[in-house]
Amino acid sequence: MRQHQVGRPAHLRYKAKRIGRGPGSGKGTTGGKGTKGQKSRRGVHIRPGFEGGQVPIMKRLPMLRGFNNPFRVDYQPVNLDVLEKFPAGATVTAKELKAAGYIRSDAQPVKVLAKGTLTKALTVKAQKFSASAKQKIEAAQGKAEEISATAAAV
Repeated sequence: MRQHQVGRPAHLRYKAKRIGRGPGSGKGTTGGKGTKGQKSRRGVHIRPGFEGGQVPIMKRLPMLRGFNNPFRVDYQPVNLDVLEKFPAGATVTAKELKAAGYIRSDAQPVKVLAKGTLTKALTVKAQKFSASAKQKIEAAQGKAEEISATAAAV
């Protein structure tokens, strides 16, 4: 088979609908557009959202609900099962977590959560600790040091 022998598939050769060509065509008289009204006329264009002159839903709904709290602090979560991967006796800070690929940014604050277990004594420096995470770190003979939320990884 050559390039000049390739044609369009037979199922793509649809005949155009001939609207308004008599009752025998199946689309005669009104041409499938019903009787009267704006949508039965030629060249009709009704913009999206138009509801026939009624106040549209977009105008009926109240604007600007809620607010964004400018003082919200987004913490990056780190679980104990991640800390378990560090060697015993290590000091884990945001820089170490960033270098190991466990958090996205060492400039954003970190919160240590208690998912998983910790069997090694580690010194963990973070902005926040959940109560159970702090308890588990101290139970493994480690230290949980809370640093200020504004202090980036130093």
